[in-house]
Amino acid sequence: MDWFAGLFDIHSSIQTVIIVSLIISIGLALGKVKVMGISLGVAFVFFMGILAGHIGLSIDAVALNFCETFGLAMFVYCLGLHVGPNFFGSLRHEGMALNLWSLAVIVVGTLFALVLVPITGVNLPDMVGLLCGATTNTPALGAATQALEHVGVSRGSVALATAVTYPLGVLGVILAMVFIRKLFVRPRDLEVRPLTEDDHTCIAQFVIVNPAVAGKTIAELGRMTHVKFIISRLWRADQVIVPMASTQLQQGDNVLIITNKDDEAAMEILFGRRVQKDYSHDIDWNAIDANVESRILVVTRTRLNGQRLGQLHLRQSYGVNVSRVIRGDIKLLATDDLRLQYGDRVTVVGSHDAVNNVEEFFGNSVKTLNEPNIGSIFTGIILGLMLGTIPIHLPGMDSPIRLGIAGGPIIMGIIVGALGPKMHFISYTTRSASLMLRKLGLSLYLACLGLDAGKDFFATVVRPEGIAWVGIGFLITIVPVIIIGLIALKSQKYDFGTVCGILCGSMANPMALGYANDTLKGDTASISYATVYPLGMFIRVVIAQMIIMFFV
Repeated sequence: MDWFAGLFDIHSSIQTVIIVSLIISIGLALGKVKVMGISLGVAFVFFMGILAGHIGLSIDAVALNFCETFGLAMFVYCLGLHVGPNFFGSLRHEGMALNLWSLAVIVVGTLFALVLVPITGVNLPDMVGLLCGATTNTPALGAATQALEHVGVSRGSVALATAVTYPLGVLGVILAMVFIRKLFVRPRDLEVRPLTEDDHTCIAQFVIVNPAVAGKTIAELGRMTHVKFIISRLWRADQVIVPMASTQLQQGDNVLIITNKDDEAAMEILFGRRVQKDYSHDIDWNAIDANVESRILVVTRTRLNGQRLGQLHLRQSYGVNVSRVIRGDIKLLATDDLRLQYGDRVTVVGSHDAVNNVEEFFGNSVKTLNEPNIGSIFTGIILGLMLGTIPIHLPGMDSPIRLGIAGGPIIMGIIVGALGPKMHFISYTTRSASLMLRKLGLSLYLACLGLDAGKDFFATVVRPEGIAWVGIGFLITIVPVIIIGLIALKSQKYDFGTVCGILCGSMANPMALGYANDTLKGDTASISYATVYPLGMFIRVVIAQMIIMFFV
């Protein structure tokens, strides 16, 4: 049986894989078990790691650090890549408000920790360590220890204070969310309310009665107004026409218009009488007109990634109109200045032969999309880690701060997801592959983090100050989360998933986000998390240094 014991006792690459896999597999299995209707999901991997470390299991320190870094970088980069296409849209609409809620959590938690210094008798450096652990923010701990060295104060037990409070910092946010959900969440709060509309477009039919429009070509009409619209079909008596730029409009024509929702009223002023017909539900467009076909094609030609629709001259070259572009779950108006992205689904209207011809132009190879673009993901992780190591010098601080292995990759993922097509960088990956990589990365990170903390956790807790530190850290975790979480929920502006994302992002807690995603519908938690995380993490790092620089 020596060979079997060696699989767990002797440090090697095989032993590392076995230990980490064992922690993850058991942790994920137990994470599905519900106690009083509550399950911890992927977060249970962390506690399984603590137990494994406590009973003496260990892996090589270099391999542990690698798995932890690689797992966290993969998780946060893929998360940023997932929310990136809609990030700047949500930032314009609700991003500022979300970050203000996150800032409220940070401010309340920091002030609460400072108030506890004279009440508990814990010295300020140790309280900063407790604050870093309670908010699961290791970059802030690094910034605080650097600041202590700068002012000539011994680090003492700052890192130990962080290590002791870290596990309950993870669990505290989850328990706070469970507490809020059980006692204060109403069924309507669980209904997903997206931060931005999934469908930005409106479809309506109009009869042209405006004499100023009659006699104008569609191109001339487009130059007359700043409002963006697409004429997808035109009915003239019994004739069905595929509108081109040179098509001349006449009074009495029926036109099918696709425009932005905000411009719906302007269309009625421009064309005249609206036909009262509901086009909001799914319609078999091909059954309406036998001579005009509508087909959804997928952009799978790499050279089209980042190209503006107007540059393709599809009307002149193929005799078709592109009315809408579906990107993920978002429906966009197909204006000439819209940049196509690899994986976009474009709605093309034209004759049967014309649509067949343009199908080859777009590629429309659904099979190609099923292949995850792994190369671009690793390229993005490299760029993210490089970004995270750049020193940022702030006025009044001699020691630079860094975004770290969590901040750099998530910001790079957001940038690539949002702006990649403009740089002709293909960032598309399948939804299932993205989810798989996020879950794998988070599981690796939690397993190694728990394994590293487990070896000293229980010994530290039983020390005289250990139990007090754990209790103080737990209060620093849950008090601001519950207070701000309840206020945000009662504002009735956000669904519970969005509130959970704000809380998890402000506390720099990807483990709690994993729990939220496992127990809630929709992506609102991930979107709000990614919206507030970069700024929240940056502010916490700055605050940790400021407390040391100004109060120690």
